[in-house]
Amino acid sequence: MFHSFFPQPKLFFSSLVVWTLLSIAAWYTVGANFGALIGLPPLPAGTEPPVGLGYFVTPDNIWFYLYFLICTGLFGLFWQIRAKDHPWTNWSIWGSAFIIFSTYFSVQVSLAINNWRRPFGDTLQNALQGTGGVTTQNFFDLMLIFCQIAFISVFVYVITRFFVSHYVFRWRTAMNNYYMSLWPRVRHIEGASQRVQEDTMRFATITEGLGVSLIDAVMTLIAFLPVLFALSVHIGPLPVIGEVPHALFWAAILWSAFGTFLLAFVGIKLPGLEFRNQRVEAAYRKELVYGEDDETKAQPPTVRELFDNVRMNYFRLYFHYLYFNVARMFYLQADNLFVYFILVPTIVTGKITYGILQQILTAFGQVSSSFQYLVNSWSTIIELQSIHKRLKAFEAAIDGQELPSIDQQFIAAGGNEELAR
Repeated sequence: MFHSFFPQPKLFFSSLVVWTLLSIAAWYTVGANFGALIGLPPLPAGTEPPVGLGYFVTPDNIWFYLYFLICTGLFGLFWQIRAKDHPWTNWSIWGSAFIIFSTYFSVQVSLAINNWRRPFGDTLQNALQGTGGVTTQNFFDLMLIFCQIAFISVFVYVITRFFVSHYVFRWRTAMNNYYMSLWPRVRHIEGASQRVQEDTMRFATITEGLGVSLIDAVMTLIAFLPVLFALSVHIGPLPVIGEVPHALFWAAILWSAFGTFLLAFVGIKLPGLEFRNQRVEAAYRKELVYGEDDETKAQPPTVRELFDNVRMNYFRLYFHYLYFNVARMFYLQADNLFVYFILVPTIVTGKITYGILQQILTAFGQVSSSFQYLVNSWSTIIELQSIHKRLKAFEAAIDGQELPSIDQQFIAAGGNEELAR
């Protein structure tokens, strides 16, 4: 799955994590201030960032673009030299770097929009209260600024999605070429055609989607946590608890952690059930395909038994999804009110303006949704785990290795889901 596209994947990804952490640590210790030595200093403390397109070309942002380019270039060149014989390094190394940067830039667009919310919200509040001498031109100017940012957002999104589509298909091509090079050894494995055709496609697509979402979540946290930290100065005491330093910051982390662990706990059985679901479906489909050419196959008793296995697993899956969805929807509905709940004392005392409230809601939502990555992606993660289990079993059969335990249980039960349960 990974060897076909990435060079030495275990070492590649572990080195990527280490290099990323070192780069982030270097940035927050000395890197951010180093830009001042080359004429790209950070914004002075307490200075509000520009509203509009000027935000993207502030000296500190330009320096970060250069810093990212340097760190990425060093890492990419090292692996380009180390894995010079690997056929997919251009896509797996440089393509991944482009996706990471475009994801980061899309987060910058979200920050630019959040910066715009305060002046627009305050202008709206002043207009509704009849104070501040607000004119129609003030609104049109702010709307024009939003349109400029939105155009950048649309451009980045379209280019990123177009590139990612090609990236995913290259990964699928790499897996397809690898498995097909071993076709004489794998053609007799049960479900080989489905593994090569369907699972490679779904694995590449889902992995890419989850990977981009994870990168976006991490980038969003890096970008918005300082914003939420700074906005906490406007917050009064919390309900029940009282005064808490940097209340918004800690509330977002704790609330999101609670949701993540809750959903992981109630959904713990779903990956195995999804895997078994594919096995009973494959057994049923295989018997029907044999029956097209062989009259002795797909006889009613056999088909009935195989379909009973399918029905049994689906009903079990429906039951476990029932309480999983109950927990998930209750949490997501509570999430809609949580930030307002902790802001009630601040709102009723009039400590914040409407513009600041909009900034808090956006920043809290961005941080909260990033921490809730597992909550929002749990169903997709379950599907990916199921596909990964099938491809791992497929590769184990190719290499003559011991099958994963879940496959051994299924085989020991003779393919009967009731016994395999």
